[in-house]
Amino acid sequence: MRAAFKEWAVIVDALGRGDQCLVLRKGGLREGAGGFHLASDRFWLFPTRFHQQREAVLPAAQARFDILAAQFPPADQVVLEYFAEVADARKVQSPAALDALRGRHCWRDEVIAQRYNWGGEQAIFALCLRVFRLAQAVRLPMLPAYGGCQSWIELGVEVPVTDALPVLSAAAFPDELTAFAKALPAEPAAATVTA
Repeated sequence: MRAAFKEWAVIVDALGRGDQCLVLRKGGLREGAGGFHLASDRFWLFPTRFHQQREAVLPAAQARFDILAAQFPPADQVVLEYFAEVADARKVQSPAALDALRGRHCWRDEVIAQRYNWGGEQAIFALCLRVFRLAQAVRLPMLPAYGGCQSWIELGVEVPVTDALPVLSAAAFPDELTAFAKALPAEPAAATVTA
């Protein structure tokens, strides 16, 4: 698997700990006027170090970020520990629906509002992810192609997913998926896989 989804390190950590199954995405600057699209339904979680992410999350996540920051690999490396499969995807087009997601993620309300209102359309994509942890993390060189404001990248090497286990049990994950579906309108997202 080479597809990778870039997300703040503190969010990747929350996904990997089972603290949230939700990702909210508007789209990176390189994704153009069309905004976010679901390039793959199975991908690596690629942790980024966006410098303002600490201030953009709730206090408990800020404390967790402080722990993570002390353990970040050198800037010329990236550590992959998790991959995800998309269980559900919705296009959220109302602030009320975003409010219904409160408590299911660690972003501050004002950060979500900024993402929702950014660009020409007031909407944001919500993904419910089934996350898996590798038995042993993989360390890769940070290539120039991985940089920039983009959601999706292709890794320079194929990374095997053997010996990975789900973060949430087969009993716990359906509850998260049901809660996600109940919190949002029934209309699935137009963020279908394009690859």
